[in-house]
Amino acid sequence: MKVFISCDIEGVSGVVASGPHTSSDGGDYQRARALMTGEANAAIEGALNAGATEIIVNDSHGPMINLLIEKLNPAATLISGAPKPLSMMQGIGKDCAAAIFVGYHSRMGTPGVLSHTISGASVANVWVNDILLGETGINAGLAGYFGVPVVLVCGDDVVSQEARELLPHIRTATVKTAITRQSASCLPPEKAQALIRQETEQALASLGSARPWLPDSPVTFKVEFKDFGLAMNAARMPYSRLVDANTVAFSADDYLTAFQGLQAMIALAR
Repeated sequence: MKVFISCDIEGVSGVVASGPHTSSDGGDYQRARALMTGEANAAIEGALNAGATEIIVNDSHGPMINLLIEKLNPAATLISGAPKPLSMMQGIGKDCAAAIFVGYHSRMGTPGVLSHTISGASVANVWVNDILLGETGINAGLAGYFGVPVVLVCGDDVVSQEARELLPHIRTATVKTAITRQSASCLPPEKAQALIRQETEQALASLGSARPWLPDSPVTFKVEFKDFGLAMNAARMPYSRLVDANTVAFSADDYLTAFQGLQAMIALAR
């Protein structure tokens, strides 16, 4: 059984501050990296306990060089660095039995810890086929394109609810409860990691009831940017169209091509 793990940082227990915890020049970033690596290891250990024979971990935050490879469980292979064609989902494929999201956060506009969608500086909202999604949903669709179900989402209480609303079969590991966008009630690392380990085991044990999530084709990604200038930059994307002053849409026959269009529009906007 091959298991894919995508690991972000904003949803990790103890990570609450934009900059100090999430940026390489932040004063507390090195500790946040260690916490992120600890939660990734918990998911790896849970997967091994459930019978995984191959584990791929993709570093999915910012420049994607956060996880400490020297501290990572050697049973897993780490994908590190950016840019990557599939971004947060690099390494997913039809040979994977399941996908797990660790350290994930809720979408822009929600009351979750460090909530945003892909680019906090430029993106206000993202829809796929008129369904408002955050990174959990966007990446679940990419997993679904390859026929892979997302079985576990780990993060705060808000992203847990977001995941359950989209994916009825999903298990969640809520490692912190949001108070404000930059404060939370956090489980100690040992408890957070034990919860992730336990939920990973249970999610993979019930894999038979999990189903991939994939929107109907053709697939349309619609991006609302934070201002008109960003939208105009994004609209340089071939075959895209302006929906309104701040919103650009791109359609394709399949999810992967539409996702690549989404990435291109956001890159052009910036």
